[in-house]
Amino acid sequence: MPFKWTYEFLKEVKSGATHDKLKRSDIKDTVKFFDLNVDPRIFHSINYWRQAEMKYMMLVYLDEQCLSEEEREHCYVESAQLTQDLNAEGKYIHASPLHPTATATSVRLREGKRLVTDGPFAETREQLGGFYLIDAADLDEAIRIAERIPVAKVGTIEIRPVLEISGLPSN
Repeated sequence: MPFKWTYEFLKEVKSGATHDKLKRSDIKDTVKFFDLNVDPRIFHSINYWRQAEMKYMMLVYLDEQCLSEEEREHCYVESAQLTQDLNAEGKYIHASPLHPTATATSVRLREGKRLVTDGPFAETREQLGGFYLIDAADLDEAIRIAERIPVAKVGTIEIRPVLEISGLPSN
C-alpha cells in the first residue's frame, strides 16, 4: 500500500520518531505545517501527491449560463451514471450539484461581528456548480476520473487532495 500522510504520523515526525519511509535525520530544510516540521521537498512535491493513495475533492466550475436547460438535464443524467460507475469501481464517496449562485449566502465574522450577504463571495467567470468526493490510488487516477466528468467539456474540474486529520467524526 502506498505511503499515506496522517496527522498522527506528522506528530511522530515532529517528536523525533522514525518511520520506515522517512527518518528524522532525513529532514533538513523544514517548513511549518499545522505547527509540525515537515520536509517541503517531500510534502509539497507534486510527485508526492501522484503517489499517495487518498481521497480527492473534485470541484466542478462552469459558467452557470453556458448550458441550456436540456443540456443541463442531460449533464445530470451523465453525472449520475458516472457516480454509479465510480461506485461499482469502489471509488465513489459522495457527489452533488449545487443550486445556482443566486441562492448562495456568504457569512463572514469580522471583529466579532457576523456579516451575512446574499450571493457568492466573489464575482467570477465560472462558478462552483458541484463536487465529487472520490477515493483514488493517486493523482493520475484522479485526473483520469476528472476527465470523465461531463462538465469538463465546458468548464473546469479542480482536483484537491483531502487532508485527513484526527478528531473529525467518521461514519
